[in-house]
Parts: sequence; structure tokens; C-alpha cells
Amino acid sequence: MTLRLYYTDSFLCQFEAAVREVIANPRPAIVLDQTAFYPTSGGQVFDTGWIEGDGQKLRVVEVAEDEQGTVLHYVESPASLAPGTRVHGAIDAERRRDHMQQHSGQHVLSAAFVRLFAMPTVSFHMGAESCTIDLQIGDRTRALAPAQLEEASKLANRVVTDDRPVEVRFATLAEAQALGVRKLPEAQREKLRLIDIREFDLTACGGTHVRSTGQIGPILLRKTENVRQGVRVEFVCGGRAVAAAERDYSTLVEAAAAFSAHISDVPQQVRKTQAELKAAQKAQQKLLAELAELSAARMVADAPLCHGEGKAFRLISRVFADRDAAFLKLLAQKIAAVEPAVAMVASTAGPPSLVFCQTPGLPFNMGELLKQVLAAAGGRGGGARDFAQGSLPDAAQMEAALRQAVSSVAP
Repeated sequence: MTLRLYYTDSFLCQFEAAVREVIANPRPAIVLDQTAFYPTSGGQVFDTGWIEGDGQKLRVVEVAEDEQGTVLHYVESPASLAPGTRVHGAIDAERRRDHMQQHSGQHVLSAAFVRLFAMPTVSFHMGAESCTIDLQIGDRTRALAPAQLEEASKLANRVVTDDRPVEVRFATLAEAQALGVRKLPEAQREKLRLIDIREFDLTACGGTHVRSTGQIGPILLRKTENVRQGVRVEFVCGGRAVAAAERDYSTLVEAAAAFSAHISDVPQQVRKTQAELKAAQKAQQKLLAELAELSAARMVADAPLCHGEGKAFRLISRVFADRDAAFLKLLAQKIAAVEPAVAMVASTAGPPSLVFCQTPGLPFNMGELLKQVLAAAGGRGGGARDFAQGSLPDAAQMEAALRQAVSSVAP
């Protein structure tokens, strides 16, 4: 088992150690007698950095723990260090500081939700850009109200500005239970490492943490979503929170400039624009429906009269270069509604599209007919007896596909 130096000093980023083992396969890794590198665990991701010794400088790209409690330092290139070689470890201090801010901020935020709403954290994940906690919510509600998020944020950030000491303590399981630890680990150990945020939170944790809550920096809640086990809250702390706030502000300034408005008026302007767009789309759909109806009447009037299985019908076949699949569908349906007719229309605007439609009661099967045409051309699609639609991989195939379809209903 590797001695973990970060247990007692999370700010330790330089250390000396001896090589215990060098692993070549399946990935090159180094085992040390002691380390300040943090391995992925408990929702917190690993440290990176360097191991130097015997004239070699090896980049540590991942750190993990095996089932025996040995810390494996995965390196970028194979190492040829003999057991017992003294090495110097150097951790990426900026990455470590960021992880401490996120993890300590998570403790504060999780404790805030427990204190305010009795919502325990069931899982924590630290990502490259943001972090999340999953909260266990009562049976009566499956969501967090905006007011609850605001209250939890205020309490968490008040604890930050209080600059409360964050201390490491060690205790047995019985002692930890007597102390009222917020969360105990699933794995039973002889001694538990406790993170004590003075007069606010006490929980078992093996991660790296700040010395006082002021070092966490601002805690910024980003969004929430419902998940299977409750509600997921996304947040960022410290430097990440500042960077996110700066990006958000820049985005608002840019959006406000586009609207020629103040940033506080952007939501109102967005809602206004959405309403205008919705009205414009509705008007456009109405115009398209009128155009399709007029086009259908004209095309039916000009179409030849055909006969099939004792029934007379108009046959309309045409390729459009400036209409999309949505218009084709509308047009074909309008054609079939004028009088008994079969519409085989296509578009080369965008993905090459085909729509086959017939007036109900005619003897053909549009779905089967389209299937045959698409199979010959390598296209995709399908439908029912009176209506079917699909697409072709190449617009150059369209004329041949329509000829094949027309010959099936009017030989």
C-alpha cells in the first residue's frame, strides 16, 4: 500500500519518494513507496505532473488505485527505473488547486442542500469544465424550485466568505458516527479521514481540499436536470466560476448589441423575437398551403387521364429544384384531394426526396411501389398504401426513379 502524502497536506506539490516497482504492460506505470499524486476516486479526477530520477523525466498522465490500495502512476513513455531509485515528484499545481476548489465547494454545496432542504447528495462528478451533484429528492417532488437553488447558493457562498477553517481529522467508524458525520464511505476502514468545515460540515472523504473556505472562491450554480435518482445540479467553483461568469457576461453583451438593447433586456428581446418568428412561420405555412392548393388544382387540370384496374385517375409526376420535402408532402396530399389522382413528386433541393400519394380507393400501394424504387436506387424510406416518402443518395437518380414509378401505374 502506498503512503498518501496528500492525506495530511493537500497543498504538497513537490515530494521525494523511492521506486517500489516499474510496470511495463499493459500500460507503463510506476509504483512509489509514497506519493502526493491523487488517484481518481470519490468523484474527483486524478492529478498529473512529472516523476524525475536517474536522469529520466517522465510525464504522469493518469493516476489510479488498484484493489490492494497501491497507487499506479501511469507515465507517457516506458521507464527504466530500478526498485529503490530515489525520485522527485512534481504535481501540476494549477490543476490540483482547481480540483481542491471544486471538491471543497462540493462539500459546502452538498451540506447546504442538507441543512436547508434535507436533500442528501448521492453522487458527485468532477468534469473537465464543470461539476455535478445528484440530490435525492422527496417522493412528492421531482424538481428543485428556482427559489431553493437561490437559497442554497446564498448559503454556500456565505460559508465561503466566512472563510471557515477546513481541517483534516482521523477517526474510527464508531467515533465518526458519534460525531454526526454527514456521509460515511461504503467501504469499511480501520480509520476514516474526515474533512471538517468548522461548524458547518463534517464528512468522510479521501480527496484534496483547501485550508479554508475562502480559498474555494465563488460557487456558481449553472443548471439542473431530472435524473433517475433525483435532481442533478451542475456547478463550478473558484477560477472556473470566474471564467464562466466572464463568458456569460461576454455572451450577454454580444447578444444585447445584436438587439441594440441593454443586457438586462436580452431575455425580453429573445421572447419577443421568438413570438415574431412563430407568427412568421405560421404565416409562411398558411401561404405554402395556399400555394400547394393552387399548384395542385393546376397540375391536376393539366395531368393526363389514366386507367388502372378499371378506375380512372390523373397521374402527376414532377421534379422540383426549389421545394423541400415538407412542401412535396403538402402538395401531394392536396393533389390527391382534388379528384382521383396519383402524385409522384420529387425534390432536388437539399437531400433528394420522393413523395408518392394516391387518392384513397385507388388500386395501387404507394408504400410497396416506393420500396421497389428505393431498392433499385439504394435509397431509404417507406410508408403505407396511400402515402409514402423517402430519399435517394444522389439527385442524378431522380428522373430514372420517377420513370420507373410511373411505368408501374401507367404502363
